[in-house]
Order: sequence, then C-alpha cells, then structure tokens
Amino acid sequence: MNILFLYTELASYFLAGVKELTNKGHSVHIVRWPVNKEAPFQFDFPEGVTLYERNDYNNTQLTNLAKSIQPDIIISSGWVDKGYLSVCRFFRGSIPTVMSMDNHWMGTPKQYLMRMAAPWVLHRAYSHAWVPGLPQKEYAQKLGFKKERITEGFYSADVKLFSPTASDRIKAEPYPRKLIYVGRYVHQKGLDLLFPAFMELQEESPNEWELWCAGTGELFDQRPEHPKIKHLGFLQPQELKETLKATGVFVLPSRFEPWGVVVHEMAAAGFPMICSSAIGSITRFLEEGKNGFLFENENKESLKKALRQIMSLSDEELKTMAGHSHQMGIGYDPKKWASKVIRRVGE
Repeated sequence: MNILFLYTELASYFLAGVKELTNKGHSVHIVRWPVNKEAPFQFDFPEGVTLYERNDYNNTQLTNLAKSIQPDIIISSGWVDKGYLSVCRFFRGSIPTVMSMDNHWMGTPKQYLMRMAAPWVLHRAYSHAWVPGLPQKEYAQKLGFKKERITEGFYSADVKLFSPTASDRIKAEPYPRKLIYVGRYVHQKGLDLLFPAFMELQEESPNEWELWCAGTGELFDQRPEHPKIKHLGFLQPQELKETLKATGVFVLPSRFEPWGVVVHEMAAAGFPMICSSAIGSITRFLEEGKNGFLFENENKESLKKALRQIMSLSDEELKTMAGHSHQMGIGYDPKKWASKVIRRVGE
C-alpha cells in the first residue's frame, strides 16, 4: 500500500508507528511542517519512507504531488492547513481520507461555529476521524462523524524504547526518590506551579526527594536555582531513556494537554505519576491511587497534596504503582497503531 500522511510537527513516537508500517512492506509518504525549535528532535527515518517539506509546495502543487503518489489512504492533521484539506477533498470518496485531531470538546463559541461549518469544511474532505481517546471522540461526534467512522488510539508511545526501564525501577533498592518532569519550559506546562510547590515542601518538611526536569523552552532562562532541582535541558529519546533509569516518579503539571503522549511513555516505563486534571491521556493511563495521583488543574495546594502523598509511600507501595503503570502502558503500542491504519484501508 501507499500511505500518505499530511502532518504538522513530527515526533519520534509517530515514527515508531511508521516503522511498523514499513516493516509490513508498505510505502509511507510524509508531508511535514518545519521542526519545532522548542522540540528539536533528531529523526531517524526508516527505509520505505519518503519525506516532503510542506514549505516546498503551494496548495496546487501539493495536490499534484498527492496524485503522483496514488495513495491508498490519506491521514491528515485536522483542518489547520488549507492545502491539506484541498488534497483530501480531491480524494474524498475514492479512498479513505482520515482526519486526525486531538481537540477536546469545550463548548466554546469557536467550536460551535466549527460544528456548523463541518458539513462544508470537514465532511467534504474527510471520510473518517482518528482521535487519541475519549475527550476527542466526543468532539468528533459533535462535528458529525458517525461512531463507526471514529477510531481511538491516534497517538502511541514508542513502547519498545521506554518499557525496558520498568524492570530496573521495580527492582531498585532503594526505590529512587527522584521526581522527573519531561516537557517544554512554557507557561502551558505549569512549571510555575511545580517549582514553588516542590520548594515549599522541602522547606516545610525536608526530605530526600529531588526534582529532575528534562526540556527547554522560552522560560528555561527563568528556571529557579535550588540544590534539589536539576535542569537537564532537552534530551533526545535515547538520552532520556538513560536518564529515566535514575528516577522514580513522573510529574506533569500541565494547564492543558490535549493528549500528552509523554504520560503513555512514562506509564510504559513503569512510573508512578502525578498529573493535573487537564491532561487528556489520564483518561487511559492514570488510575487514581493505583498508579498515581491527580491534582486539580491550576491549584498549587492540590499539587502539594499529591506530592506529599507520593513522597509518603514506602518502597513496596511505589513499586506496586510502578508495576500497575507498566501494565497500562504496554497495552497499546505502535504495532496496534499500524494495524488500525491497515484495517481502515479495507473499509
């Protein structure tokens, strides 16, 4: 098969799924937007992938490119790129044209307008919708996609990369008393809540816990200096994998995260976790009290309570949580992701 992805910003976990497609002998064509400077991943493209830069094509040229590829299926990122919509309109009705989206239904005026425009903007271009999980499925239904034409599981962590570190953590003696944050240093991620919450806890009841942070972004230069906070900068996936071996609990304080593949990654890696209530992937990868704790979004005191809870646990309790996370994380992987692409072509 020829599979065409009209993508925005690539990520390494997406390429893990693409690799599974090429392993099955399929040809994959990817049109991509420029690399995000705040997430400068170095990508290793598998054999069987042809890459195209979106900036090299105007809308007409992009449609002509797609015609030359003769795809059996097109999977396109939402409705933000009018050129992508034009391509899908041309092929709509002859092959599956799949819209991927990670938007939550929030009931905003803009979303109500999109519901009204969907018959002309979306349904003339897309035959199906592929969403990460339940928060996005609700929006897809409100946009007029029938249940049988909506598939969950658009995002999958690179489970093979992260899952091997789980056994090290579960067997560790003593269990690592180190929190790990992985993400950008931007307002959306809630680091301005996490840093003071952690520092206040250290002042109120000093303990052995540390906070390690992997990432970069516009607020990196404003990072606080503290003896128990370590700023690691941006790490490529293999570097991150090595760093994770020394840490014990994942924390993500995001103000809003449409999905948050990193939660899946850290679940597969066997991390107990603390997450805000505004993260989409908690609906699949966090069970309160079983593999971690939720805190109320934007609420520093709620975050401090969750941190206290995790810091009070024994080695055995932390290991039990780690094992539960691991089992949840390995339940969905790039192989299952690739099978959904192939199955969709047959419909």
